Amino acid sequence: MTPLAPTLTTRLLPSVDQKLRDLLLVVAGALLVAILAQVRIPLPFTPVPLTGQTFAVLLVGAALGSKRGFASLGLYTGLGLVGLPVFAGGASGPGYALGPTGGYLFGFILSAYLIGLLAERGLERDIRTSLLPFAVGTVIIYALGAGWLAFFIGPQTAIVKGVLPFLPGDLLKLVLAALALPAAWRLSR
Repeated sequence: MTPLAPTLTTRLLPSVDQKLRDLLLVVAGALLVAILAQVRIPLPFTPVPLTGQTFAVLLVGAALGSKRGFASLGLYTGLGLVGLPVFAGGASGPGYALGPTGGYLFGFILSAYLIGLLAERGLERDIRTSLLPFAVGTVIIYALGAGWLAFFIGPQTAIVKGVLPFLPGDLLKLVLAALALPAAWRLSR
């Protein structure tokens, strides 16, 4: 097996102590998701709001790689579970995390990991291949999010209220991430 390619963050911060760098990156990724979670537009017909979280998840997974991306989104979710107001609109606690939108939160963790795996293989570096990691990550978020939401409102309604209204915005986020990462790689060279 060939060695994995460095992620963008390891390329930009090669001389920093590895453990310190990893800790700082994990915390920074969690903070980015928490900040973009506050960009929230409630929709009257669904318990799922429009947020900037998914965009942050895509970027964190690709920039940090699988392990740090997983840890970062795990930290983000853990901070919200213990009561820090990091979820959409400042929400927090186990009641929120296990409520109708909880599947999306856990989808973020798996999504960041899988995006990171694909990024470690260099797929986020070129515009021709960068859509793949972000599309995979978005599908994971939808699958876990709508799957969990289905327990609360039924499978068909979960698709109608938890996926379809978000497709245009998430497509835009996916394209922006697919443009941003190759551009960042070009700048880093």
